[in-house]
Amino acid sequence: MLLMVYLSLTTTVTYSQDEPLSLENIEIPQVRLPLCFGLSDISELRALAVCEALNLNQTVKARELSEQWLRAEPNSPAAQFSLAEVLFSVEGNMPRALFHLNRAEELTNYQFVGDALQSGQMEWHYLTLSQLSYVHQLMGNQISSLEYLDKLNTIYGQEVESFRGWPLIKLKQYDAARASANSVLQSSDNQRERSRAWNTLCAVELASLQPLESMTACNRSISEDEDIENPANDYDTVYLSNASEVSLSLLQIDQAEKYLDRATQFLNPQSVANPWIYKLYLTLNQSRFDEARDSLDRMLIWRESQDPIVSVMNRAEHFLVSASFLLIAGYAEDSIKLTTTALNQPDRNGSYSADAAQKDSFAALLNMMANQTEFQIQLENNASNNFLDSIFTRLNLTSLQLDSWRAARRAAALFADFEVLQNRLRPYSPLDAHIPEWIEPEIISLIGTGVMSNILEQAYENGAFQLNTGYYNSYKAEIAALEGKNLEVLSHGESALRLLPQEEGLLRARIAARMASAARAQGNYEEALIYYETTLKQDPSIIRRLAEDLPVLIISDGSDFSNLLKNYISRSPRFTADENGLVLEISSTPDFSICLKSRNGNIISCYNAAAVNNQDSKSKARQLTRLFHSNTFGLGFDISKAQRSVLLGSSVILRSQTDGSMQADRNTFKAR
Repeated sequence: MLLMVYLSLTTTVTYSQDEPLSLENIEIPQVRLPLCFGLSDISELRALAVCEALNLNQTVKARELSEQWLRAEPNSPAAQFSLAEVLFSVEGNMPRALFHLNRAEELTNYQFVGDALQSGQMEWHYLTLSQLSYVHQLMGNQISSLEYLDKLNTIYGQEVESFRGWPLIKLKQYDAARASANSVLQSSDNQRERSRAWNTLCAVELASLQPLESMTACNRSISEDEDIENPANDYDTVYLSNASEVSLSLLQIDQAEKYLDRATQFLNPQSVANPWIYKLYLTLNQSRFDEARDSLDRMLIWRESQDPIVSVMNRAEHFLVSASFLLIAGYAEDSIKLTTTALNQPDRNGSYSADAAQKDSFAALLNMMANQTEFQIQLENNASNNFLDSIFTRLNLTSLQLDSWRAARRAAALFADFEVLQNRLRPYSPLDAHIPEWIEPEIISLIGTGVMSNILEQAYENGAFQLNTGYYNSYKAEIAALEGKNLEVLSHGESALRLLPQEEGLLRARIAARMASAARAQGNYEEALIYYETTLKQDPSIIRRLAEDLPVLIISDGSDFSNLLKNYISRSPRFTADENGLVLEISSTPDFSICLKSRNGNIISCYNAAAVNNQDSKSKARQLTRLFHSNTFGLGFDISKAQRSVLLGSSVILRSQTDGSMQADRNTFKAR
């Protein structure tokens, strides 16, 4: 830093024409101190040293310097603030940062600007109040955040109106937020302040259950002249992600993805929005599984580049989208770990419109689904277990049932609010926690069909399904399925499949699965098999997740090994022997193979393995049976345990560890 100041002094010297070497005539420019904590007039040497370390990304040194300063001067508000800033920005440790900020406030509790000026601690008092407002907002204490904004305005005359909108939105004081935003737009020419005001108005308009009539406010939050397509806006990761959410709420799904694609072009470590999270949700919703896997890898790269303070605000969000992917891919046990971690380590939600309870409800719901799915996987495995192994499996099944029940009760308690449930029914509700549309039908079994039917009708009357009634029919089909009303399942399911956007791949697969079971119960196997094939192509995991079974005609080549495989598969909860069902062929020559086919002979799923002469036949049959289940009711991704551990925080990226066998499994799935 000193070298830079010296160079600027020596290169800007001018000389008088009369006495070119006279010292009196040398013009020495005013030395400007570097910015420290955002201010240019801080002269405290210890503070400048901490700031220099932070600017050079010497985080350990910054921590050491601030701690040494505090030990030497425990009653220094500057030292208290400096350590708080290091804890906040470098480590993301908000509670400890808040402790030291509170201590700094106690040491500078001035009520008037004159007192602050006379004390010589004015800049530290100002910085403390400003940061206290921000930290309280991020931690969810919106009333305290507003109180500190008022203090800044009262004591220092600081214009803070543009910062009031978001805390008011979080408090659901939408009228006050609208008034605050309009006040800023009428009185301020500052571009950042006006952008915050438009963002507030956008959130206010989105709070209505009915869809937006105009996107003016949301577009202007990105660009004052509404030129959202201007490439200059590609750096605004948060605003582009918000624009994507708005587009989704209007069911403009293609447009939503375009905004996300723009947001992913430039890595932004300081942005609370990781656009790859939403890209992963979007591609997974649409059954674009290869692209979803790629989005998962890129999401992890972005996550590893985030600033620490950002990581504590979206860590659980990374866990939940990863858990959703693993659940579909067939790795329910890892999905349980991720959702449990998300519940135990919740995000700081001050920068999100959704509150902590909403995110917890999603985590609990997904945790319930993961436990139920793992329960089904264990049942499948138990079909080929020997007696001793089956005892341990039964113990594990009991534990999974208990964990599923606990998660279900927790989710039900969090969802047991009329307004929350009604907002959840609106497709892509923009201000709530992001719960994918293919997961939301699970809420019905938690709350009960009677209660959900009443809320569904009220939401319909209030305009929640104004843009597309296919979502309304999908809920009706799910309710009818849980009540065993097969004709209503077929009727509402047909309407839902006709009206829903084609992009809703996983939701459409769930409806098709419900319709397949209903048609089968009615004895209409021709229609049922068509729906089963559709289901397995769009979401092969849904049969397992719904604890359903496939009717199959098992054809064996008659060998002892094939008959052993036939016995194991017949005992599986996923298959029921039925002459009118799909065709399941088992062959032991030239290689072992198990293939699920349509009645016309089209391959739905097929698993092949080379014959090994010296391998125990029961062990080999057990392995083949389980691999066939994994391949048929999963995505065919071979993700090792080490790779899956990456999702809990390791810096290694999935794709870089992928082994060669994965592509063979993926080719099998692509052939479906």
